[in-house]
Amino acid sequence: MTLREALLRGRRRPRAWGSGSPTTYRGDGYEFVELRSYVPGDDVRRIDWAATARAGALQTRIVLEDVALTLAAIVDDSGSMQVGRRRRLIDAAEDALALWLESALSDDRVIRVGPDVVVPRQGLRGRHAARVARAPLDVAFDLRSCLETAQAALPRGSALLAISDWHDAEGPRITRLLAELGRRFDCTALIARDPWYDDFPVRGFATFRGAQGGRLVAYVGARERARYLHAVREREARIVRALDEARWRVGVMHESDGAAALAGAFGIPHLGRERAG
Repeated sequence: MTLREALLRGRRRPRAWGSGSPTTYRGDGYEFVELRSYVPGDDVRRIDWAATARAGALQTRIVLEDVALTLAAIVDDSGSMQVGRRRRLIDAAEDALALWLESALSDDRVIRVGPDVVVPRQGLRGRHAARVARAPLDVAFDLRSCLETAQAALPRGSALLAISDWHDAEGPRITRLLAELGRRFDCTALIARDPWYDDFPVRGFATFRGAQGGRLVAYVGARERARYLHAVREREARIVRALDEARWRVGVMHESDGAAALAGAFGIPHLGRERAG
C-alpha cells in the first residue's frame, strides 16, 4: 500500500462531529467501499443492478473519490535533532519527509510550514512543489510558531505531518492548539525518540553540551542514569497521550529509519514508495 492510498482510505479513528475527514470522500471513482440501499439523491449511475436483483431493492455502490490533496509538513531541524548515536535524528526525519512528499500527484498542493512562513509559492503543485518543499527553511525552528502558522495558513482538510522531538509540546496553550489542529486537519505526528532511550552510556564525571547551547559538568552514577531513563520514558509517554487526545495519528521515530516510523503511524507494516507526479 502507498501512503496516498492510506490517506485516501482515511485510516484513522472517528473524528469529532463537524471536523470532517480531509481524505475520505463519498463520490466518483477511486476505490469501492460498500453497497447500501439507494436513497433519493444518490447518483443513479452508481446503482448496482446485479446487487439490486439479489436484494429486491435498489443498491448503490459507495466509493472513495480520487481527489487532489494538500500535503503539508513541519520538520524540526533545531539543534536537538542534530544528535544521534549512529545517525542524526534529522536524517531520519528527512527519510520520512521524502516518503510523505513522494505521495504527491500532479494536482496536489505541497506545503512546507515554518515559523511565520510557508513554501512554495501559491500555484506550484505536485512534483515541482515537492522538490521545493524538500529544502530546509532558512529560519530558526520554533514548534509552536510552526503549528500556529499551519493553523492560520492551511486550508481545512489538509494532511499535516509534523516531525519533532516535541520538547516544547507541553502546557495548556499548545495543548489547545494541538486539539484545534486535530479538528481541522488530518494530523500525523512523528516523535523523534531520544537516542539514549534504552541506555545512557555516560559514567562518572562528564561535561555535557546542550543541543541548544550551554555546558554542564556533572557526575553520572547508577542512580542518575536510572533517573534519566525514567524521565525520558515519562516525557515520551506524556507527548503520545497529548497527541492522541488531540486526535493526531502518532508514530515514534528512531534514528535508524524515519520512513518506517511513518508507516507505523498509519498502522501498516510497510508503505510502498511512489513517484510524485
